[in-house]
Amino acid sequence: MSAKLQTPALGSLPPHQRHAITIHMPGWANMLRLMDRDPEFIKETTSFYPRIIPHKDVKALAAAVLSKFGTEGQNVLLFPAPESLTECVKFATSPARGDDMLSPSEINTKVLDINIRLYAVFFPLRKFAGVTPFWINPGVGISSRLAEESLKHIDLLHEVTGNEPAPVVPVSPADAILRDRIASLLERAPTPGAVRKSLIKAEDIYLFQTGMASIYTVHQFLLSKFNATTVLFGFAFHSTPHIFEDYGPGLKFFGLGDANDLVELETYLKEEKKEGRKIQALWTEFPANPLLMTPDVARLRELATEYDFVLIVDDTVGSFCNVDLLGSNGADIVVSSLTKSFSGYADVMAASAALNPSTAKYGELKALFTEKYVNRFYSGDAEVLEKNSRDYMERSATYNTNAETLVKYLQSLVENEKSSVAKVYYPLTSPTLSHYKSRMRATTPEFTPGYGCLFTVELKTVEATQAFYNNVNVHHGPHLGAHLTLALPYAKALYGKQLDWAAERDLRETQLRISVGLEKAEDLVQTFKDALVFADAVKAEESAVSVT
Repeated sequence: MSAKLQTPALGSLPPHQRHAITIHMPGWANMLRLMDRDPEFIKETTSFYPRIIPHKDVKALAAAVLSKFGTEGQNVLLFPAPESLTECVKFATSPARGDDMLSPSEINTKVLDINIRLYAVFFPLRKFAGVTPFWINPGVGISSRLAEESLKHIDLLHEVTGNEPAPVVPVSPADAILRDRIASLLERAPTPGAVRKSLIKAEDIYLFQTGMASIYTVHQFLLSKFNATTVLFGFAFHSTPHIFEDYGPGLKFFGLGDANDLVELETYLKEEKKEGRKIQALWTEFPANPLLMTPDVARLRELATEYDFVLIVDDTVGSFCNVDLLGSNGADIVVSSLTKSFSGYADVMAASAALNPSTAKYGELKALFTEKYVNRFYSGDAEVLEKNSRDYMERSATYNTNAETLVKYLQSLVENEKSSVAKVYYPLTSPTLSHYKSRMRATTPEFTPGYGCLFTVELKTVEATQAFYNNVNVHHGPHLGAHLTLALPYAKALYGKQLDWAAERDLRETQLRISVGLEKAEDLVQTFKDALVFADAVKAEESAVSVT
């Protein structure tokens, strides 16, 4: 048995960087506190995903702003972009907020200068629930490193009242290095047989401050041009459908993304066309989080061409070292959360959107991005991401090996009646494996593409799931693509109050999502074996009781 983890409960993953974006919340009981959004749990955390709970430096800067410009009982959100200020106010005062809606008189804004220009939205603390989703889901708030740097210049903090020019913030050379690196990786070892009319360039790569910021911002660009319904095909990360529901005229959600949904999608598109309508875009994950279903991108491409919509694929889980979504039969836009395996060390947030020059939409989209895009990615974050991503390929090889090794071990137990393992979700074990394989990159001497760092294991009972989770000696918490393995009862933690809805999409509280890290594969297998001893014992007890 491996040595017990020494990471403090509700702290970050070692080496506990100042800007860590993870939390270790050991045990089922802590997960339930997260599910219930327990205020005391939130207060006890020393580290959390900063898009969900603002980082301590962001809180400190907000406190300084409130002290100087706020009034009693107010809170404030800080953004690096003027459009975020406008959109936040629009969101918070929308009747769609229901009882949480703010009246225009309850919300006010200020433009501030410090070492950068800040856009501040002030609102009553008691109306926090009506405003905070704009921080959580779009992910366009200021980064923790930007806040840390701004706190060093707090004596410069003042309100901008005229045409005062904004402080000049130089773009780091790391920005260009990252765009070059990503473009190079997207063209590395393309899928055999993929037809490219043109190669992607660094100028086709757009950087964003978070994964959700890339989705939200691209969605906003498309709304400005088309303002039509968005389709989400297959399950997706928790915040993604909220973006499409909260901003724009509507969302059509196909929650499984399987062959049946593909038939229903085509029927829906035909009906919309008959009514003189068309969708603006279809978004899909490759593969989907957390059940690793892989969509049929070739068929989606055909439909996108026939019905004239933008096809957008999020390749975060597969990761662009393994899969190739470009070419003339690929996506129009590939979005990637660089926070995950591209960074790999859980201490910086970022994302990219890549425009595919081989599809017919390229010219139209290029013009739209040229008109709308402003780089809001902080140079300090770019510098950390550039350093982290230097070993992306080397780490990815380990992720692939470790995940596949664990999956094969767990899959070997599925048919064992005495085992508590019921099912393993991974591209290799999925009925959609052929869709994944059709997009895998060519094998080269230096890298063999694989299936990514993420899988989900389902146990046979809730009690066995709890026993396994309470005894598996890896870090517990939300995130994927980190340097250390993370486990989370994903469906229970995020949809614990909507389990019937989740079950319709094959999500169950007996499932544990696993993001493998860089540990030795044999050590991880032993760790899982040790935890299954407890789960199997619980299952045996349950079986004995049912027999008697």
